[in-house]
Amino acid sequence: MRRIEIYDTTLRDGSQGEGVNFSLEDKLAITRRLDEAGIDFIEGGYPLSNPKDAQYFERARGFNLAHSRVVAFGMTRRRGMAAGDDPGMKALLDAGTTAITIVGKTSAFHVAEVLGVSREENLAMIADTVAYLTGCDREIFYDAEHFFDGWKLDPAYSLETLLAAAQAGATRIVLCDTNGGTLPGEVATLVAAAIAGLAAAGCPVPVGIHCHNDCDVATANSLAGVAAGASQVQGTINGVGERCGNADLIAVIANLALKLPDYALLGAAGTTHLTELSRFVYETANMLYRPGQPFVGSSAFAHKGGMHVHAVAKATESYEHIHPEAVGNSRRILVSELSGRSNIAALVKHPTVKNDRVLLDQVLAEVCRLENEGWQFEAADASFDLLVQRFAGTFQPAFEKLAYNVAVESREEQGSNVRTEATVKLVVNGVQRHEVAEGDGPVNALDAALRKALEPVFPALSRMNLLDYKVRVINAQEGTAARVRVSIESTDGQRVWGTVGVSENVIEASWLALADSFHFFLLSQPENRGREPIS
Repeated sequence: MRRIEIYDTTLRDGSQGEGVNFSLEDKLAITRRLDEAGIDFIEGGYPLSNPKDAQYFERARGFNLAHSRVVAFGMTRRRGMAAGDDPGMKALLDAGTTAITIVGKTSAFHVAEVLGVSREENLAMIADTVAYLTGCDREIFYDAEHFFDGWKLDPAYSLETLLAAAQAGATRIVLCDTNGGTLPGEVATLVAAAIAGLAAAGCPVPVGIHCHNDCDVATANSLAGVAAGASQVQGTINGVGERCGNADLIAVIANLALKLPDYALLGAAGTTHLTELSRFVYETANMLYRPGQPFVGSSAFAHKGGMHVHAVAKATESYEHIHPEAVGNSRRILVSELSGRSNIAALVKHPTVKNDRVLLDQVLAEVCRLENEGWQFEAADASFDLLVQRFAGTFQPAFEKLAYNVAVESREEQGSNVRTEATVKLVVNGVQRHEVAEGDGPVNALDAALRKALEPVFPALSRMNLLDYKVRVINAQEGTAARVRVSIESTDGQRVWGTVGVSENVIEASWLALADSFHFFLLSQPENRGREPIS
């Protein structure tokens, strides 16, 4: 099996993506997690560019990493200057890493139009930089910037730049599709050509592949590069990066490890933590997950069509290319108007309901009716659970609503201050409770009033919190009379559940979703086992 090195540049190249910003502590935390995942090289940043990157290398030196090597990133020496006199070289050495990646111009066009030096000076800048840093007992990787575009323009000169780095002591020549405009067939051809050119010149240095995603083929290009002989793949977790991003290492690793049996990577870490790693980076960067992200997205193994669910219940491989557990993910069965009885049965766990075909058909018909009115149960598992209970005749509400009222008051003399007050009248255990509370908006006020009325009876409610609140207009053409869908996500610190409500009135829709969330939590508590959901 051919060994493939995984080189992560999330902390440097990935941080150049729009909306991506890592604090120093973020970078250190991601470094630890990448090491746990078995990543070979972690590019920490450019120590000359900003104080945060310099501090990162200082702090990272104290890490006792089990698998990864931290790499500093920099550029070739400045024109007309000895490498030893260049402040960039000093910063790279001060970073204290055993390996350094140097980026240099590999395209004759960029040498002339961007760098503005002669071809000979560019070759000298590459060779001098690599030789100087190698002489300082550092392992040097050479990032051949714009390699593919440069080779197509002038292959002879591009090969000269690779040889300049290799002959000066670079241990990896990394071929970069910097503009992301090359397609897989071209990548395979040009990687093979570069490997052949290096070997013919007596410099058989291993090559790597570094792809950007501007044509949405960065993963395919990376795999094509490996198939053509590359032994190192560079990319970022979740594909973050400048413009359209970099090759997503999550997908690259999963494909190499699980779909292509000829390659060894990640050591003993394996792929079962890829989903966790992906979501950790999203959370650390304060970015939203991509539900449809291959292998690790929440929708990667989600089944909605009735025919699909029916088949998966018999044989998971019928609609899944791998087992979700292989990458640390899980299967999800969705319920919607596209569902069949199989979807409903898959989500219902109690045998008396699961085997009642008449009841399942009734629930399915109700789901279809409600979805036609704008309800959506894909992310509202708790509301669906309560719906099944109501049809099964087993729903025993923890409380009964008599009335609620929400008042919003804004006075001129108060400036921009808006006061919101909610009143609820409930029957709890046969006793009427009437409470009022203020909040930061109507839903927060309703939540506070509900808690005030219920917590004396159900103290466990103190563990429940709302995580997210979303409003979606369903039939926008109706203007201000349009129906809205409110989705609420809640947690008790161990579980997360979703509820939904639909109405022409946003407060009523919010109440429906909020009440479902409270009921679902209360009916699942040990003290309410007689009311526990049976589905």
